[in-house]
Amino acid sequence: MQLHEARVVLTGASGGIGQAIAGALCAAGARVLAVSRHQHELQPLMAQYPQQLNWVAADLTIPGDRRKVLAAAQAIGGINLLINAAGVNHFALLEQLDDSDIEALLALNISAPICLTKVLLPLLKEADNAMVVNVGSTYGSIGYPGYASYCASKFALRGFSEALRRELADTRVGVLYVAPRATRTSMNSVAAQALNNALKATVDDPHAVASAVIQAIAGDRRDLYLGWPERFFVRLNSLLPHVVDRGLRKQLPLVRHLSQNPDKEHSKP
Repeated sequence: MQLHEARVVLTGASGGIGQAIAGALCAAGARVLAVSRHQHELQPLMAQYPQQLNWVAADLTIPGDRRKVLAAAQAIGGINLLINAAGVNHFALLEQLDDSDIEALLALNISAPICLTKVLLPLLKEADNAMVVNVGSTYGSIGYPGYASYCASKFALRGFSEALRRELADTRVGVLYVAPRATRTSMNSVAAQALNNALKATVDDPHAVASAVIQAIAGDRRDLYLGWPERFFVRLNSLLPHVVDRGLRKQLPLVRHLSQNPDKEHSKP
């Protein structure tokens, strides 16, 4: 896809990865319709790219707000790129979560992108060349303790991406699934950051993730898995899951400790 010809609906645009993708797209000449509940974080980018970046307020879990996004996309003359980057995460043992937490996570992480894609698909099909990009996670391929509900949503998003790609195989609409590893965003709680620190996990900058996503879009790729050794563990988990089981079992005491004492742990600068 030629990025300077892209007309984009981008969800989660005020978040770390979403905001970085918005900036990278605008820098490449794309026209971006940024979707988020709040505008404040986007104001600097909107001032920098007043002709390219527009904002629409929407709660994507509400059908009426999804239709509002459709109307805004029609108003800019249609779209050829949908990037589903909105999401939420909870680092906690399953029994620590309220039902409302789980339901809200699933509503935003999986129901919203499926339903928004359905609403916008007729517009995408009108384009000469179009793409749906679903921003998942390494945890969409590896079930990790402390992230059971989040993993469930990202496994589902990966399955949705694969099935949709096959469903659209005879159209001009491609599907790209993106799986970042740990990324430095406000989505990470203090406890989640402490876990990354304790495991000495590499945490990517959102702009590095955005750059990789932009390159994948430009290259018409079908999937993008970020980071090493994370790509290796994704492959290992698919072939020898019992090996990964044994490795992650050793981390259970740390996961339990941090999830049960979230306010007593502090991330390193």
